[in-house]
Amino acid sequence: MDKQFIFERNILSLSKNDAALCSRLGTAETTRGRYLFIEARTGEVVPALKSASGQAHPLHSTIDPVREGEKLVATAGQEGCLVFLGLGGGFAVEAALRRSETKKTIVVEFDLDGLAELLCNRDYITLLQDSRFSLLADPRPGEIEAYLTNCYNPALDGGIRVFPLRTRTEAEKRFTGAGEEIKQAIENVSRDYSVQAYFGKRWFSNILRNLRAAEKPAAVIPPVPRAAICAAGPSLDGQLALLGENRLSRYIIATDTSLPALLSQGIEADAVISIDCQQISYRHFLRGLPAKTRLFLDLASPPTVASLSSDPVFFSSGHPLARYIRKTWRPLPYIDTSGANVTYAALSLAEALGAREITVYGADFSYPAGKTYARGAYLYPYFENLQSRFMPVEAQHSAFLYRDRSLVKRETEKSFFYETASLVFYRQKLAEKIQRSGFETESRPEGPVTLRVKNRAPLSIFSAGPAAADFRAFLEKYRDAVKALDSFAALARGGEDAELLTTLLPLAAAVLRSESPLNGERLFDAVQSHALAKLDEIIHAPHS
Repeated sequence: MDKQFIFERNILSLSKNDAALCSRLGTAETTRGRYLFIEARTGEVVPALKSASGQAHPLHSTIDPVREGEKLVATAGQEGCLVFLGLGGGFAVEAALRRSETKKTIVVEFDLDGLAELLCNRDYITLLQDSRFSLLADPRPGEIEAYLTNCYNPALDGGIRVFPLRTRTEAEKRFTGAGEEIKQAIENVSRDYSVQAYFGKRWFSNILRNLRAAEKPAAVIPPVPRAAICAAGPSLDGQLALLGENRLSRYIIATDTSLPALLSQGIEADAVISIDCQQISYRHFLRGLPAKTRLFLDLASPPTVASLSSDPVFFSSGHPLARYIRKTWRPLPYIDTSGANVTYAALSLAEALGAREITVYGADFSYPAGKTYARGAYLYPYFENLQSRFMPVEAQHSAFLYRDRSLVKRETEKSFFYETASLVFYRQKLAEKIQRSGFETESRPEGPVTLRVKNRAPLSIFSAGPAAADFRAFLEKYRDAVKALDSFAALARGGEDAELLTTLLPLAAAVLRSESPLNGERLFDAVQSHALAKLDEIIHAPHS
């Protein structure tokens, strides 16, 4: 068959799912001789890498490449997301797509000219027309990690498995970097999925329950030129004197964990921010919320925390339901909480308020000298109430410190500190944000860190826009739309149904954890039933 004809057939099939890649392949050189093509005993065309000496290195069995691909993929078990490093003749990918368990196949390939050469010599239509197939060609650094982080969902796709095409990957050094990106993406997804599995139901319920309070007229907050962020690390104890000296010149934003520590020293913050959906967040407010301290809350925060203020300021984070509400019901301010800790969120809030200079106090992201929190934080009165002859306060603090198996002790010239995998992650995310935002940093030993940004465009007033409808009317409309959904398959089709289904994905992770084993239609039915029951409960709840 004519090579040009084969190439055009393949390109036409690919164009339905990836027009951008088709455009790139259209400019590729197909006569560089990257491959030789050998006919297997079964008649299949097998690509072989051509060495500098002209020697052929087949990428697959020259006896029965189809059978070889089937045997390889059979080792995947129930895993539904399969990543292939190297396309070759596509035999293993074709075998993967014949499995009922397969939800996604992702092929990573380098050398656009070599890929175009493959498309000239073998028919890949079966792969290219399948909606479960994706091809990443010559991906830029970070592109593989970003793609997998965004597209792989363990609740729907099951496990993930990587299949390297050995002859191909050993000849191309860039596959080493691809493997590292895949590993990092899996870590990202696993971390996020684990959080969704534990908190998906609570997020869903809290967001819906908070809409009544979020419907109230929005506070209008003018820009803040200079801000101070107070985290609850042990170093806050020694830095409070500096904070007091600059109290009048800065807008103080307390993390919820640091609020009681500040109040114990007679310092009232201008604002406090809370992002945790757990009921334990309420403990940070047991000393009270000063009347002049404005309460900023993630829409997924516990309603009991929201009830502490007559005028809470709700914001939308990255939760898909919160994003949907922001888009379709009320444009709440957006605060980046992707750093997964409240200090990161406080920095995002300071940015959103327009601060050009931000001083950060008490952000240790470690346990210096074995101390966990600043004095006055919620753990101190909590442990004091629980103490007994058999479990004194000191023992409780020690147990709290050593509860994390990833705890590591680090020595310094003058002292020591402990850190955990989570604390290291939080510190890295905050450092990335500081770099991404273009802050210039200034710090001194054992002192706070000051961040400055120059030439930033003026920001608008911090406030929510008007609600499109009464909150009950919105919930009824959302309920009817969820009820009309028929399966998770709509995610692949895009459009409004896919957007609606996305709002349910964190809930799906939680349902799968609590009601496993579920998959396919059974999982969808369980998620839909839970969502509708919760919506009906809130819609029909009596007015308070």
